[in-house]
Amino acid sequence: MPAADRDRPSLDSIDLDIVAALHVAPRVPSAALADILGVPSSTVSRRLSRMQDERMLRVVGRFAWELITSSNPFELWITSAPGRSREVLDELLRIPDIQFATQVSGPSDIHVHLYPLIGSDAEQLLAERVPSIDGLIALDSRMMLQPAKVGQSWRFARLDDAVVRALEAHRPDVSADPISSLDELSDLEFATMRILGANARETAATIARQLDVSPSTAARAIKTVVHSGAVTPRVEIQPSLIGYPLNALLSLDVSPKSIGPVLEALADQPNVRLLNAVTGAEPVSLSAAFSGPAALAEFIRTDLGDMKGVRAVSSSVVLRLARRYWIDRERWRLGNQVPNVLRRA
Repeated sequence: MPAADRDRPSLDSIDLDIVAALHVAPRVPSAALADILGVPSSTVSRRLSRMQDERMLRVVGRFAWELITSSNPFELWITSAPGRSREVLDELLRIPDIQFATQVSGPSDIHVHLYPLIGSDAEQLLAERVPSIDGLIALDSRMMLQPAKVGQSWRFARLDDAVVRALEAHRPDVSADPISSLDELSDLEFATMRILGANARETAATIARQLDVSPSTAARAIKTVVHSGAVTPRVEIQPSLIGYPLNALLSLDVSPKSIGPVLEALADQPNVRLLNAVTGAEPVSLSAAFSGPAALAEFIRTDLGDMKGVRAVSSSVVLRLARRYWIDRERWRLGNQVPNVLRRA
């Protein structure tokens, strides 16, 4: 076993069931979660607390990117000078607009997602700030045009259908009219959205105490920001802890008329975590998680190979996941969350 993996924790079947359940219903109360899984409530509470305390697991809130950015996001493929990849990546992590950052195999050694936040200038970031990083020698930027699958849509599938149906009853109903601007929110709703961004399992009672309001007032604020889709609960855990040690980034050369059908087909593929139509010569980009090299090879050979309209595939393997959804991380531990991502103009 590599030295770097010797202290990596192992999760047993109960732990994995809890993680899988939270992928379906991130805000399900612990008592209801225990009942659905058929596990004592004290066990669920203890296991969940352990995974959170040891920084293996966190349930955060995904902000609708239209509310927090000044332009569409960009994928950046970056080439560093030999031996300077880690140095360049560390400098990129100083930029709060970097939402996702990895070291990868292939011609480019770094792949990041840049979300120009409110108050940031996308042109300045792409033309000056990022290219000026010492040690960076090439940059390929591609605007994300159409998200077909986002991270919180991916499920860690290990539970039977009856359990999933029971959990789905605890998923928030996103049926209210969407919020078009953060200015539509009251100060209380904005503060509630920020709290849920850091911990999407916070209850009305705990938010009420933090904001010095009644639980009913806090509950209404939660309903406003969650049911409108302004903030969506999502699970963060390193994929290697749940059986997906190999993560890959793939760019697909797809004929223009096939882009829609290819996006639709790939959105249903269980390994695919993130899927976008992007600018550039390869108009479809995806991130996927696999149990190992054989599973990735099979996905490329069969799933993509048999897909009409896919003309060519380029792939890179993630060597180090340094940041995802504004949460820094080192190996299996979740680190600090980038502050002040949620801003008003």
